[in-house]
Amino acid sequence: MTDVGLLFVGAVLIVNGIMLLGRMTPKAAAPLNFFVGALQVVTPTFVIITAGSDREVIAAAAGLYLFGFTYLWVGINAATGWPDHGLGWFSLFVSVSAVGFAAFTWTQGGRVFVVIWLAWSLLWFLFFLVLALERADLADFTGAVAIVEGVLTAAVPASLALSGLWRDSGTVAVAAAVLLVVLFAGSWTLTQRSARGRTTGSALGQVDGETTR
Repeated sequence: MTDVGLLFVGAVLIVNGIMLLGRMTPKAAAPLNFFVGALQVVTPTFVIITAGSDREVIAAAAGLYLFGFTYLWVGINAATGWPDHGLGWFSLFVSVSAVGFAAFTWTQGGRVFVVIWLAWSLLWFLFFLVLALERADLADFTGAVAIVEGVLTAAVPASLALSGLWRDSGTVAVAAAVLLVVLFAGSWTLTQRSARGRTTGSALGQVDGETTR
C-alpha cells in the first residue's frame, strides 16, 4: 500500500469508527468512503498494469482492492439505503484474506505490517459480526477499534514513512502488538461500561414511567 493511500485509509477508518459510535450518519461518512475507495481501486489497477510479470508487486497491490471495495460498498450502501448483509459477508472474506497477506508480509521480511495486517483482520471480522450477523451490541466496540486502528495502523505509519522516519523490526512489531492489545482491551471495557449505562438508564426510565402512571 502506498504511504499516501495508507494515510487516507487512516482517515476513513476514523470517520467510519465515529459513524459506528453513532456520532455521524452513514450519509455524512459516504463522501470520504467514495474518495478513498476510488483511490484504493485506481492505485492497485495502475500498479498491476505497469508491474509486468513482477508477482511480488502484483501480490502487494492486490491487497488494496480489499480496502477499496469495502469503502466503495460502505459509500454505496449509505447513499442508497441498501442492506449491509452483503458487505458483512464480504468483510469475512477480507478478514481471512488479511491473514494471508500477513503471512505474505512475513515471507518478505516485514514485521510491523504482519501485526498491522492481523489487526485489520480482527477489525474486518468485527465488521462481519456487526453487519452480517447483526451483532448490534458490538457496534460501539467495533467503532472504537476502527478509530484505534485508523490512528495506529494507518495514519501514524503513513506519517512516519512520508517523513522518512519509518523503522521496521521485530522489537517494534512486538511493541505495536502489545500497545494494540492494551488499547483494544481498554476500548472493550469502556464501550461495555457505556452500553451497561445506557441499559440501566433505559430501565430506570421505564421504572420512573411506571411509577408516575
